Amino acid sequence: MTKPTVVTLNDLKVACENCSLSRLCLPMGLDEKDVTRLDQIINRTKPHHRNDYLFREGDTFKGIYAVKTGSIKTYISREDGSDQVLGFHLPGEIIGLDAIETGSHGCTAKVLETTAVCLIPYEKLEKLSVEIPSLQHQMFRLMSREITNESNMLILLGKRNADERLATFLLSLSQRYKQRGFSATEFNLSMSRNEIGNYLGLAVETVSRLFTRFQDEGILKVERKHIELLDLEALKGICDSSPRQNNHQNSA
Repeated sequence: MTKPTVVTLNDLKVACENCSLSRLCLPMGLDEKDVTRLDQIINRTKPHHRNDYLFREGDTFKGIYAVKTGSIKTYISREDGSDQVLGFHLPGEIIGLDAIETGSHGCTAKVLETTAVCLIPYEKLEKLSVEIPSLQHQMFRLMSREITNESNMLILLGKRNADERLATFLLSLSQRYKQRGFSATEFNLSMSRNEIGNYLGLAVETVSRLFTRFQDEGILKVERKHIELLDLEALKGICDSSPRQNNHQNSA
């Protein structure tokens, strides 16, 4: 069986122009000279490990982070002391854009597995964006993507049942991994069932029950954190909100 492509920490020191994720990140659309200028302001930090923090809610905004390898979750703290997961971020994705307006982070970013990131100091990035119009355009594109993702999440939580929420989440991961050159059907879930349920607005028991049922129906195969999507069309069918799926609706 062919195993999914994996990006390793050996690629940590690769510059922007040679990075396999550049088409998804800030360098997209820049010529070689401008990519070199962008590369000069980027700080490539040491690898972060599970449960490390990139930043915490209320921390002063210093720059935005591009995920190079691994994965990160963002969340906010509720008044009752519990957390609300806002998203899971994969290689090639940007974290911290929401802090540009206020100058402080409105959420916490926590590492889910061994992860490498590139820190782009915002003041330097802002100055460089004035000199490189295409970089400014890319910033706008990334911000627009963040807004779109938030809107899609609101729709997901507001109008879809439990089956559709989990199916949509798995398809989203599949598509995002495929964009990065990884396997679209076989990958590890770095987040826990509880974190998935928190993100989707479902009880952890509901998430576990759905994984079991999807496996029994031959839609996927789960072995601890490793997941193999056996029938992408079936997952897409669940997301179509047909009467058959609505009959299987589960509540949190």
